[in-house]
Amino acid sequence: MKNSIILIGLLLCTTLAISQEYAENRLIVKYKLSESQQKSTGLQAVLTALGHLKTTTLTKSKTATNSKAASNEIMLYQFKNSIDVPAAITALKKTGLFAYVEPDFIGHGAGKRQKEATIPTTSPNDTYYNRQWGLKNDGSFSLSSATAGADVDMELAWDITTGNANITVAILDSGVSLAHPEFSGRIWTNSSETANSSDSDNNGYTDDINGWDFVNGDNNPTDDHGHGTNVAGITLANGNNNDGYAGVDWKSKLMPLKILNDNNSGLYSWWIAAIDYAVNNGAKVINMSVGGSGFSSAMKDAVDRAHDENVVITVSMMNFNNEVPYYPAAYDATIAVGSSNPNDQRTNPFFWSTTSGSNYGNHIDVIAPGNFIYGLSHTSTTNYGSYWGGTSQAAPLVAGICALMLDQRPTLTVAQIRSILRDSSEDQVGLSTEDTEGWDKYHGAGRVNAHQALQKVLSLQKSANGPSFTLYPNPTNNSILFTGDITNCSYVIFDTLGKKISSGLLLEKRLDIANLTPGVYSFQLQNEKGMTTKKFIKK
Repeated sequence: MKNSIILIGLLLCTTLAISQEYAENRLIVKYKLSESQQKSTGLQAVLTALGHLKTTTLTKSKTATNSKAASNEIMLYQFKNSIDVPAAITALKKTGLFAYVEPDFIGHGAGKRQKEATIPTTSPNDTYYNRQWGLKNDGSFSLSSATAGADVDMELAWDITTGNANITVAILDSGVSLAHPEFSGRIWTNSSETANSSDSDNNGYTDDINGWDFVNGDNNPTDDHGHGTNVAGITLANGNNNDGYAGVDWKSKLMPLKILNDNNSGLYSWWIAAIDYAVNNGAKVINMSVGGSGFSSAMKDAVDRAHDENVVITVSMMNFNNEVPYYPAAYDATIAVGSSNPNDQRTNPFFWSTTSGSNYGNHIDVIAPGNFIYGLSHTSTTNYGSYWGGTSQAAPLVAGICALMLDQRPTLTVAQIRSILRDSSEDQVGLSTEDTEGWDKYHGAGRVNAHQALQKVLSLQKSANGPSFTLYPNPTNNSILFTGDITNCSYVIFDTLGKKISSGLLLEKRLDIANLTPGVYSFQLQNEKGMTTKKFIKK
């Protein structure tokens, strides 16, 4: 499904992308020729005519030197003045030098805050956990209709784990209030860097002790908008400390990477470089509560590399109440998250606009609580009275669950995490006209459940004791046959995106799969001792 969206984006890139919002003096490129071949292409003449100012490497190999970029790196061209972007792209492509040339698109954060609230009269040392309906919903939430149990069963999940200080979660957003007490002791530190006004670790960033500001090009990723502090708090605010709110994960480190300006907007080049930075510096989970409507091959490359390095990226679906694909949510390698209300229905609308709503479409994975989400302030360490709404608030909740899952099983792959999130979600919780059985385009696999996800992870620990079987033939046509003891076994079949295709009890040593479309599938067999998973190909 996501593949079809990307294919359409590639086919229509020239005609559609230029109609999107983009910077008028910047281009993102990827070379396909070596440096020696570049000299005969006439590139320099084209760049001179365009008023080329400088070239910046957006992605940096872990083994990169200070020499010129390798052909597989993504570069940013900046120009002195505004240029005719479509014409410039055409001219550069004619050199034959580039794998792609594209605009530096502009995207935006996917959440909004209500007007600033008055400071609560209660002591800031008191807890406001009772406002966090997404974590525990008893049906009494005061700002909207609420349904008891329409939450992620967070307390049961915390009985299993509250996080791991050895895991790093990168929040790519408008920055973070670094001095907020709810992040005390939790800000990631680059142990390879020394604060000496030089790039001690040769990673291209000077004095990046606690992350990086890609908007202003400095080492101070402080929040000047508020979006990032709220998002980071949902994932990582200190819990059980008698102050403020509880994040999903109480122990993991927060890597703040600023990719949105004070207007809650950002260039794709900032996003690409930040993804690369997070991967190179050890983040295991990345949250991007942002989106842009322009398809970018460069950002897809960055996202795919994160996936290849087994780094999870959770992304917001955006808030326009339509199925227009936004990126990076629509890339195959990300986990796309929509928003639910306190009554478990898809958010439509959010509290801040009657025309808003949680986006939907064939690329959605799951939904999570995202409307009326109280959280932290970037301007005050004592004001806990403001709330936000958007898929921006849903995605970081899922990011926190992913971090808890990795605490229990650090070797989980991105595909396994996606599959577990989907398989453990609560289905058919919303309106019957939208929330149909199984995956649907409005809710994906359903509303996430942290406890059930962790239970699934724990069951993987039993895999060594799972059923011993073989399946054949492989590849196969209309059925698969089994050898081994399959007594009292249940099965689930997943596609390559982790979507559950079918399930049931395996009553005989043959299973009809004639209804499956050709492709690669995972077959999971489980009994009371554990589970075993094998792949098969349907011809």
